[in-house]
Amino acid sequence: MKLLIVTHVPHYKEQSRYYAYAPYVREMNLWLKNAPQCTVVAPISTEKKGTIDIPYEHPDIIFFKVPAIALTSFIKILKTMLVLPLVLIRIIKAMQQADHIHLRCPGNMGLLGCILQIGFPFKTKSAKYAGNWDPEAKQPWTYRLQKWILNNTFLTRRMQVLVYGNWKNQSENIRPFFTATYSETEKQAIQKTVHSGETIRLLFAGTLVEGKNPIYAIQLLEQIKESIPNILLDIYGEGKLRRDIEKYVEVSNLKEHVILHGNQSQKIIKKACQQSHFVVLPSKSEGWPKAIAEGMFWGCVPLATAVSCIPDMLAQGKRGVLLQMEVEKDASAINDLINNPSVFEKKSKAAQQWSQKYTLDYFEAEIQKLLQQ
Repeated sequence: MKLLIVTHVPHYKEQSRYYAYAPYVREMNLWLKNAPQCTVVAPISTEKKGTIDIPYEHPDIIFFKVPAIALTSFIKILKTMLVLPLVLIRIIKAMQQADHIHLRCPGNMGLLGCILQIGFPFKTKSAKYAGNWDPEAKQPWTYRLQKWILNNTFLTRRMQVLVYGNWKNQSENIRPFFTATYSETEKQAIQKTVHSGETIRLLFAGTLVEGKNPIYAIQLLEQIKESIPNILLDIYGEGKLRRDIEKYVEVSNLKEHVILHGNQSQKIIKKACQQSHFVVLPSKSEGWPKAIAEGMFWGCVPLATAVSCIPDMLAQGKRGVLLQMEVEKDASAINDLINNPSVFEKKSKAAQQWSQKYTLDYFEAEIQKLLQQ
């Protein structure tokens, strides 16, 4: 089978190997196990690969390089219009040669793929919609257009669209799905407890941008430490808010309570999850929040906003705390958990039991089924 991947994810070439963002590549390597040949249509970055970029593990990858496209400013739209014919030609050529077309959405390349796949109604196709599939979510028009095309069974045929969460009034194209990080062999029954006299650890793992709201996590800690001074917040990730966060921590005298670790390996993140009591993600929008699922796998009680599939992940609050984005109210809810160890332990156990269902072994088996249909 010849598998085609159309994605907006920037790639890096080094010594005849192609690298990209590690979580994306780890997932795609599972898809590639089922494809003797693979073609990738994506932009190649001129920058050096970063510490969180890893290579595809496949002996036969054909790469169709395309310019990066964007619609976020007038200048970028003009540049996109100039290179658009080349991008369209390369996607169409790759689709003609493929047995199975796989689109990574949402994104500009995913949008073009959604439109062009209409011309290939007899090929088997799949799309991974990694964003928020909630029909009521406020999103850019390009995201809404992709969702409409993918959900439309007249325009989009022989397609399975993998989305996060269960949503009403969806077409037969739509299939609730998940993402995994850990294998069956890594599963452990971890019993976590909280005591007012011990150090309580909160974990934030994600890009330091406004959408992920890392400063709100710090504000939560700031509020909680008024009654529970032995509390720490470990922040993993990099982003344009790094300097703002450092300044906030310094001005607020929180250096002893907030630790910025930067980007770290999966091994270090795993250890951090094992040592933490809570995983916090006050994000404005999500698809499947891996940081939350990974923390839950190791018994962390999740503290997250009620966006996308998160209410289902947290069982409407039975497996964690749905943040209301009011610091005093949210801090009070977390304080109540810390001061009630039995309730904390119940939520921790429930979080762990739910997350440990979604292993890499299960994920790989579901991908294999999908590609064989």
